[in-house]
Amino acid sequence: MSADTGTVVETAAEGSGIDPMHQFVIQTKIPLELFGIDVSFTNSAMFMVIAVILVSGLMIAGSRKATLVPGRLQSVTELSYEFVANMVRDNAGTEGLKYFPFIFTLFMFILASNMIGMFPYTFTVTSHIIVTFALAAIVFLGVTAIGFAKNGIGYLGLFVPSGVPKVMLIILVPIEVISYLTRPVSLSVRLFANMMAGHTMLKVFAGFVVSLGVIGGWLPLGFMVALTGLEVMIAFLQAYVFAILSCIYLNDALHMHH
Repeated sequence: MSADTGTVVETAAEGSGIDPMHQFVIQTKIPLELFGIDVSFTNSAMFMVIAVILVSGLMIAGSRKATLVPGRLQSVTELSYEFVANMVRDNAGTEGLKYFPFIFTLFMFILASNMIGMFPYTFTVTSHIIVTFALAAIVFLGVTAIGFAKNGIGYLGLFVPSGVPKVMLIILVPIEVISYLTRPVSLSVRLFANMMAGHTMLKVFAGFVVSLGVIGGWLPLGFMVALTGLEVMIAFLQAYVFAILSCIYLNDALHMHH
């Protein structure tokens, strides 16, 4: 962001009383301390719980009274199930379906968290790198454990490209190792950066709308409406990308394609 752009954004924020970054502040709801460690219940934890409750409620309500002609809730439940099942089957094979519950939970949690953050006065937990990195680390460690459990020490062959002269391995193997170790970083930063940037832009345009008033605020309001639609699409897309990359990593562990 240039200095001029930054000045405009700050002016809009100051003039409207809106701070674009305030929406990302962690706030303590219930202060708790355990063995000298701060384990307070925060707004981030609260909206994670809300996301879990909403997804669980949707799945339970949609599958409780299954009928031959599905209603709205049952249709949403079945479509979600089939969408993720096809994703796992296409990218990790039929063997990967045993890990379907994890991928499905991951996808639905991220999607719900992203969508909840689109509503006013809510908190987007996926806009914090610590949350997205924790999810990515679980995927990375789980896939690595599965890879070694299935292939043993042979899993290290993933870092040795086939059909390459041995002399080149001195360069390629370290590159492959570094690429593998950066998976959780790229996975987490992609989700965090997209959600944070999108919500920041929405808040900035909201500041312009308020500061410019009824007459001059129509143009930024139009941009804000368009950005909101784009953010909804990105919220789904980022959940999909996170889940499909997890499936691809799982496929490497199960089938050792390289």
